[in-house]
Amino acid sequence: MVIETATSVCSVALIENGAVVAAAHENVGRGHAERLLPMIAALPDGGRASSILVDCGPGSFTGIRVGVAAARGLGLGWGVSVSGFSSLALLATGHLALHPDEAVTVAINAGHGQIFVQSFECAPVAELDALASLFPDAAVAVACNVVVGNAAADIVDRRGTGQAVERTPDARDAVFLSPNLSALPAVPIYGRGADAKPMAVTAHSS
Repeated sequence: MVIETATSVCSVALIENGAVVAAAHENVGRGHAERLLPMIAALPDGGRASSILVDCGPGSFTGIRVGVAAARGLGLGWGVSVSGFSSLALLATGHLALHPDEAVTVAINAGHGQIFVQSFECAPVAELDALASLFPDAAVAVACNVVVGNAAADIVDRRGTGQAVERTPDARDAVFLSPNLSALPAVPIYGRGADAKPMAVTAHSS
């Protein structure tokens, strides 16, 4: 079973013998916690599978935590292995499955005016560089001609050339993930520091 909650989308899929046998995909905004378990329960046999794959991020801090916690809990309850993948790798893989001759940069909103970016090539799908959280001008400088994701149009518009492909992560695309991209530890990939910062405590003398 595959769980994807790293962006505004909540997506689940049941994969058997390399084929998707059931799936659900909804744009829920911030409603992952309410929708995820009912979506899993609606899959055949309640989504029960011999292993679980979960999107570890980067993306929405809350969405990532919801998905990883659910995957770990179900893995423990079912007694099956849980592993992870990157949301950027999933987006790249879904696109490259249809366009294998392209190198692509995946770009999704990171908040605070930044963009998560990472580039990939095909045959097989592999990372060309490391995940980075960059301001738009810096993202433009490293992006390939083809840019995929919800920040793709921003990069292409700023650069004035290239192709922007609007695409959201879809659990069904995990069927295309290579073993090296689907064997991450099931822990969050936040990509940058948390939004909330601890307040400094100043000592006052009496």
